[in-house]
Amino acid sequence: MKKLSLLSCLVFVCCGPALAEANWLTDYEAAKAKARSDHKLVLLNFTGSDWCGYCKHMQAEIFSKPQFQDYAAKNLVLVELDFPRFKQQSDAVRKQNMKLASEYDIEAFPTLIVLSPEGKPVANIMGYIEGGPEPLIAALEKLRKS
Repeated sequence: MKKLSLLSCLVFVCCGPALAEANWLTDYEAAKAKARSDHKLVLLNFTGSDWCGYCKHMQAEIFSKPQFQDYAAKNLVLVELDFPRFKQQSDAVRKQNMKLASEYDIEAFPTLIVLSPEGKPVANIMGYIEGGPEPLIAALEKLRKS
């Protein structure tokens, strides 16, 4: 019985964080379709994940936190539009991301664009967000309820 309890505990500890992680999509069109069918906002995260210091801070201090991940799972479709310098990326993803950066006039990283479930831009949040997940969640909740 002790072995079963220990095994259950290990499974929870090892797998628990993986279950809570936010599901970031990279396919913009698929994300818009999912948002439309699920009636959720789309959060586009324009990032330089392997070189942008503020992007890395936002990942560590906001996006990786359980509070944000829980909120996102219930209310958002997340899209990572990455512009890495060192990580490999398919040509299709790179072209899509460049097109979207141009379409949304992205001038700096990180930049978050919030879309309505119908795909219309409702907010542009440029730069690093201080204070952990709470300020971002509050802003997103205000948009969601408007």
